[in-house]
Amino acid sequence: MICAKVKPAVSGLESEFPGKVTAKNVDAMTPESKKEIESLGFTSHGLVVRSADGEILLKQPDHTVDMEAVRKKLRELLGKNEKAK
Repeated sequence: MICAKVKPAVSGLESEFPGKVTAKNVDAMTPESKKEIESLGFTSHGLVVRSADGEILLKQPDHTVDMEAVRKKLRELLGKNEKAK
């Protein structure tokens, strides 16, 4: 099961940040996903922003996902990357 609230928003991040963000919706009901959800401290699912090397940069649990906060964090992180070049 993929959350109907978050799935379209997560999928839309790739078009909002073309070439800079890769979005992935994961089925929270598989045994592997359930282990990951538990390790992240989520009850049932959530949203995680990771760096290219897998470091967790932002996580929001379950139905508390605030997509505007996610967009703000992505703009902040991407801005830092642009300045570092």
